[in-house]
Amino acid sequence: MEPAQLPLKDIHMPEAIGWWPPAIGWWLIAISAPLLIVLLVWLYKRLTRKTAIKTAKKILAQIKQDKRLDNHGKVTELSVLIRRVAISVSPRTQAAGLTGQAWLAYLDCSVTGSPFSEGIGRHLSDAPYRKTQLADEEIPPLISLCEDWLKAQAKK
Repeated sequence: MEPAQLPLKDIHMPEAIGWWPPAIGWWLIAISAPLLIVLLVWLYKRLTRKTAIKTAKKILAQIKQDKRLDNHGKVTELSVLIRRVAISVSPRTQAAGLTGQAWLAYLDCSVTGSPFSEGIGRHLSDAPYRKTQLADEEIPPLISLCEDWLKAQAKK
């Protein structure tokens, strides 16, 4: 037989590989990347929260032992400390703008009862602006209440 008469066909190239469906590696990246981002954000928030509370406990211990501060200074420092921690551990819009009874009610949400609104904790909202100081026997329960509030923040 002559080559022109042979029943041979020319070589055909296969079709180009399409982009859909993607390979398994792309599926794994598409699923793991958002999960990794969520995990990192959660970890960052948790670490900053723990750091803020840990630092606040150290500062609270310093305020408690500082002999140079009078009662008015201690209450003012406690008020500032609790406000800073609240802004650090919760969304800024939730805690930063609160004053008066709303601030005390926010603090009461973390502890049992209402020691901030109706108890010794009410001094945190108005003591920095008072002309008279708290009595010496009122400072330890206020510090203890602040310690309880910090412990409640650590459990959240």
